[in-house]
Amino acid sequence: MRKLLVVLGVPIDNLTMDEALARCDEFIADGRTTGRTYQIATVNADFVVNSLHDPELRRILQEADMSTADGMPLVWASRLLGGALPGRVTGADMVPALARRAAEKGYSIFFLGARPGVAAQAAAILQQRNPGLKVAGVYSPPPASILEMDTTALDLVKQARPDILLVAFGNPKQEKWIRMHAPELPVPLAVGIGGTLDMIVGVTRRAPSWMQTVGLEWLYRMAQEPRRLVKRYLHDFAYFGYFFFQQWWAMRRGTAVSMVPVDPPSVLVPVAITPPPPAPPAAPSEPQAPVLAPTSSVTQADTITPEDALSSADVVTLTEIKNPAKATILPVSRLPILHPQGRIDVTNSRQLADTIRLQLEMNPTLIVSLKAVTFLDSTALGTLVAMANQSRSAGGRFYLVEVPPPVKDLLRLVRLDHFFEILPDAASAEARQQADNQPLPPMVTAGGWIVAKAPRLFDAETAPSFTEHCSSRIDGSTRMVIDLQETIFLASAGMATLLKLDRMLRERKGSLRITGCTPEVLRTLKLVKLDTVLTIVDTM
Repeated sequence: MRKLLVVLGVPIDNLTMDEALARCDEFIADGRTTGRTYQIATVNADFVVNSLHDPELRRILQEADMSTADGMPLVWASRLLGGALPGRVTGADMVPALARRAAEKGYSIFFLGARPGVAAQAAAILQQRNPGLKVAGVYSPPPASILEMDTTALDLVKQARPDILLVAFGNPKQEKWIRMHAPELPVPLAVGIGGTLDMIVGVTRRAPSWMQTVGLEWLYRMAQEPRRLVKRYLHDFAYFGYFFFQQWWAMRRGTAVSMVPVDPPSVLVPVAITPPPPAPPAAPSEPQAPVLAPTSSVTQADTITPEDALSSADVVTLTEIKNPAKATILPVSRLPILHPQGRIDVTNSRQLADTIRLQLEMNPTLIVSLKAVTFLDSTALGTLVAMANQSRSAGGRFYLVEVPPPVKDLLRLVRLDHFFEILPDAASAEARQQADNQPLPPMVTAGGWIVAKAPRLFDAETAPSFTEHCSSRIDGSTRMVIDLQETIFLASAGMATLLKLDRMLRERKGSLRITGCTPEVLRTLKLVKLDTVLTIVDTM
């Protein structure tokens, strides 16, 4: 199970290099069987700062299958947040380690990106160091934005079918390219590696080992390339420091004592589980009283594990052993509901994760009520992020309901308010789930314009079906409106779809308008200057 720490909205895996490599083995084994592409990001302060104003990059990092701490600022931040990372797991160290692993286990690697000649030279050096290493292919595409790139790179990777794809486009282009094409890639593992290939061939030199150990590699690199890096590093440190202080201070105010526990916890996380009710009986001939779920409480003599709680047909409240609380009657729902209580932090978030994981194994859709939660630290936030990703990977939904204002403010501060599905109550969550399971709504005509509602998550998973949905109505001088009012995430694949539809309509003497953009979606469009290409209006 993943152990995550959230720093400014970016989840960072708490692991060592050996643990990261073992996870890569698991990804490759599963990807070979299922066809899934696992994405790894090696995150430094520049990634985090970029994600603060780039909603697409932020979402990609939040949903990545593994995010390692590439920079020392993240390690230092983790110590202040009470969930200290063991150290850096950098791309510059991971790529040679992956090459050794690949030679030992027979994995093949495709090198994509970097300047012409660099990727081929790096592949040759790694083959020389690791006899038997299989190089599936090497390609350095010409410079272009992600929306302007042709399909050559994608076609070559499809033909090669490597086990590992190393993408050296630089951040955030490499992360967006992997995410955009993941549904089509026949690759178990894709890793964004930035300038690592330059380091392997010697174009960029790494700092001495002692500087790496004490966290001064950034200073060595800045001395090598002052014109390019001085301004970037000063900008990153200023922004990272400013926003990190806000997160640290908000979490510091949530407790009167140190966030790092002195003694291990002796109690279970207070959790209540509302199981879904049995199938409803036949309609009664006369009105009946509403059905309430039975309740029971745990005392000092009743030690209940998460497994016991999940197997019970009752609503079970796990309370502190020394101060048992009286259980309250909880609403019956068609979906299971978890009710954590009190403070959740580094001392007990693992137990909450175990409870949620067991529930997700039975039903990938889960509602978590935070009504009785008083505090969440960075490890607790990481637990919720990991569980939400596990739910979505299994085809389910993960909803947070009844979120108290202080907790909601914290989620907004760390940029997780758009990652989680946050709804007022369980009934709203069930309504959202039913709406999400419906096919695309039929298009309507208003004032001579065909109106199509875009998906809530407009990404590589939903873009193809939406493209087909809209293309079927393009005929002659069609006038079409794409309504993004309900879209909470717009990825590069979604933007490529908008450009494709705009081009199709222009070729047929038609026109396209984009409306209903939320501030996040509009910011995404402006980052790639699509607001100057597409016609974006406030209303029809």
